[in-house]
Amino acid sequence: MRSRRPDQPAGRSRPAVRKPLRAVVLLLTMMVGLLPWSGAAQAHGTIINPASRAYQCWKTWGSNHTNPAMQQQDPMCWRAFQANPDTMWNWMSALRDGLGGNFQGRTPDGQLCSNGLSRNDSLNQPGAWKATNVSRNFTVHLYDQASHGADFLRVYVSKNGFNPATQRLGWGNLDFITQTGRYAPSQNISFNVSTSGYTGRHIVFVIWQASHMDQTYMWCSDVNFV
Repeated sequence: MRSRRPDQPAGRSRPAVRKPLRAVVLLLTMMVGLLPWSGAAQAHGTIINPASRAYQCWKTWGSNHTNPAMQQQDPMCWRAFQANPDTMWNWMSALRDGLGGNFQGRTPDGQLCSNGLSRNDSLNQPGAWKATNVSRNFTVHLYDQASHGADFLRVYVSKNGFNPATQRLGWGNLDFITQTGRYAPSQNISFNVSTSGYTGRHIVFVIWQASHMDQTYMWCSDVNFV
């Protein structure tokens, strides 16, 4: 048995007490680090109609995301889940801070659907994304869980001749449609959009400038004009 130094008091030493405490703190830190990162998803929003790409994947497959049938039935969502499932779990968190309204200058072509976020690059990939049927006049519905409100929402539609099945979206592929005014804080913001001359598959691209700070969200919603 290890002997005690003559000047060491009986009982547990202070270092001996601290070691288990440090071990507990370290264990708790590691456990927190292993938890899914969901804080951002609890405080923001997305376009739920026509559904943004990440929201469509989450809504359709979130509770069934390991179903192998997704690979055949919804191949773009399958690829997105394989690339980074957090893109779908945090479908409300596609935001960037401090763009100062310089959306085009700070968001390179080909990265619009991910809002320039590398973790969400799967959303930029061209392919057979599921599309929402819309008419020439349709309603955009923003779900804003934290009720940030909006300085404005800006809506674009991909140009005729652009093919979302084979091309990444760039700024030159967009027709500007409308920009709204301000909206007071609310969980649900809806407004009507009027278009003409579009048929078949397109992308509706929406920019949301939140009101609570300089926070910008951008999404692609796949639509089929009927």
